Amino acid sequence: MDYLPDGNSRYKDRDYWDERYKTEQCYDWLGSFSEFQHILEKHVLKADSILILGCGNSSMSGDMYSAGYHCITNIDYSSVCIATMSDRYSDCVAMTWRQMDVRHLSFPDASFDVIIEKATLDAIMVEEKTPWEVSPQAGGFIHQALTEVGRCLKPGGRFVSVTFASPLFRKRLYARTEYNWSIHKYGYGGGFEYFVYVMTKGEALSPEDAAVEKRLLEDTKSPPTTNATMQIEDEEDFLFNIDTIL
Repeated sequence: MDYLPDGNSRYKDRDYWDERYKTEQCYDWLGSFSEFQHILEKHVLKADSILILGCGNSSMSGDMYSAGYHCITNIDYSSVCIATMSDRYSDCVAMTWRQMDVRHLSFPDASFDVIIEKATLDAIMVEEKTPWEVSPQAGGFIHQALTEVGRCLKPGGRFVSVTFASPLFRKRLYARTEYNWSIHKYGYGGGFEYFVYVMTKGEALSPEDAAVEKRLLEDTKSPPTTNATMQIEDEEDFLFNIDTIL
């Protein structure tokens, strides 16, 4: 079965994912856990309580469980996904699965040591025309999700975001004083580089990241250069073609 949608907007359609998950066994966006495990091991302890946002049918949760990370809660807004994955990993007794919207997490404040998302926020932004100027709809969605992430993290907790988006564009969303976290960037991958952002709750933004926030607030952005425009076009095409290149 060809799982590539006929347009980027379908990546935001729950019915698309429900139908896809009925037949697709597994798909790992942005590579498998083993490819960035060396980064996670520096920031995530085996005993940490972990929440995975938009788990999908990725093998990441199972691979992490096998690696010794047992206290994992997985959420996805597709009921088909949650039912399938819960059954598939029924032998992982300490791992749970719940249908939930990332904008409305039904967990008490300070519930988790670590919250992880891998390409979930990328999928939210599939219809954006340019990463330089996020639409009010997508920006509001992301802000709701990040606010919920911050609320559910324990003091000192880490939010780990795995994405194809470079710092030039993704830090524009993450570098906000109100989120009360620092940002550290890592990379992995071969021909196509992916990024891992680790945000630590309770730490201040670096001067560099604070400057990013200040520039955005001042709205003094200059028009993109030719090179930046080419990078934008590459990133706009990425999600539409991701099924075929990964």
